[in-house]
Amino acid sequence: MESDFLEEFPETDEPVWILGKQHHLKADKSKLLLDISARLWFTYRRKFSPIGGTGPSSDAGWGCMLRCGQMMLAQALICRHLGRDWQWEKHRRQPEEYHKILQCFLDRKDCCYSIHQMAQMGVGEGKSIGEWFGPNTVAQVLKKLALFDEWNSLAVYVSMDNTVVIEDIKKMCWSPPQSSSAAYGSVHSHRSALGRNKNTAGFCSGWKPLLLIIPLRLGINHINPIYIDAFKECFKMPQSLGALGGKPNNAYYFIGFLDNELIYLDPHTTQIFVDSEENGMVDDQSFHCQQAPHRMKIMNLDPSVALGFFCKEEKDFDNWCSLVQKEILKQQSLRMFELVQKHPPHWPPFIPPTKPEVTTTGAELIESTDKLFELEEEFEILSV
Repeated sequence: MESDFLEEFPETDEPVWILGKQHHLKADKSKLLLDISARLWFTYRRKFSPIGGTGPSSDAGWGCMLRCGQMMLAQALICRHLGRDWQWEKHRRQPEEYHKILQCFLDRKDCCYSIHQMAQMGVGEGKSIGEWFGPNTVAQVLKKLALFDEWNSLAVYVSMDNTVVIEDIKKMCWSPPQSSSAAYGSVHSHRSALGRNKNTAGFCSGWKPLLLIIPLRLGINHINPIYIDAFKECFKMPQSLGALGGKPNNAYYFIGFLDNELIYLDPHTTQIFVDSEENGMVDDQSFHCQQAPHRMKIMNLDPSVALGFFCKEEKDFDNWCSLVQKEILKQQSLRMFELVQKHPPHWPPFIPPTKPEVTTTGAELIESTDKLFELEEEFEILSV
C-alpha cells in the first residue's frame, strides 16, 4: 500500500498541507499517509433502511455532497474530542469518544447526522430526497441538525453574502445552553447516538465549540486565479476543516494541497451499510480510506465551494480572525470573503438559531421538517 502511495506523489521539496499540518514528502511520507488515512471517510452506501420509510435504501448517485458534509463535520468532532493530532491505526483499540463520533454518522434514522437525517432536513431547504445538494445546502442542513445534538453542543455558523461577522459568532458561541431538563429526558430515553451519550457536556455554560462554514463562489464558470493563493492559505490554518466542492454533481472533500494540486477524499465508492455492534463499537475498516488519496489541479475546481473551520475555544477563533486579517484580507480587491466586526446595519437582525419546541430529538423529525424552522427562514438570506 505504501509503495503505491509513494509513487502517487512526486519527489518534491514542496510541502504538503493537510488540514493545518505541514508534511515533507522527502523526510517522512509515511506520516503523511497515516494522517490522511486517519480522517473519517464516508462514501455511498447501500442496503440501509429506506429513507423516510419508503424512500431510497442507497445514496449512490446523489448523496456525494451529503457524505462530504459528514466528513467535514466528523473532522470537527474529532478535533473537539480527540484533538487534531489523533491518529487512527487499523486493529488498534480506539477511545470511546471515537466510537461515539462514528455512531453519529451511521446510516440509520436515529443517528443524528445520518444520511436519513440530512436528506430529510434537506426537504426544508427545497431539496427532494434523492436530489443532489450543493455546498450551501449541506451547510444549512448541518446547522439545523446540530441543534438536536446535545452531546457535542456545537455552534454552527454559516456565513451570508461572503461575509463573516465576528459580533454574531461571539453572540452565538456565548449564548447560554437552551436545553431544559424535559428536553434532556426525551434525549435520554432515545435509542440513538444521542440517547447513548448520557453526557451533560451540552449543559455547561461557556464558549460553544464553533463550526464555521463559509459558502463561496470563486468565479462564474471557472475558478478565478486571483483567489487561488487565499484558497490554499485556508488549508494552512490550524483551524482548517478543508473544503466542500468538486465539479457539478460530483462532490469531493478537499483536505489539503501540494503545489497547485488539491488533495481530496472521494465519496464515490459504494459500500454496504455497517451498523454498530451490541457493545456500541463499530467495525470501522470501511470508514478510513487506505489507498493513495486523489489529487486534482486547482484550476479544475468548480467555483462553488464551502470552506470549513473549527474553533474549540474562543482563543482559537480570535487566532483565526488574525490569520484571516493577515493572509486573506491583504488582497486589496476581489477578496475571497470579508471579515467584519459589527453586524451590517442593512441586514435583518442576527438571531442565534435555537432548537424548535418539539419533544423529540432530531431522529423523529423524520416525517415533516418543513414546519420546524419557519420562523428562522424569515431571517435567512442564502448566498448562491
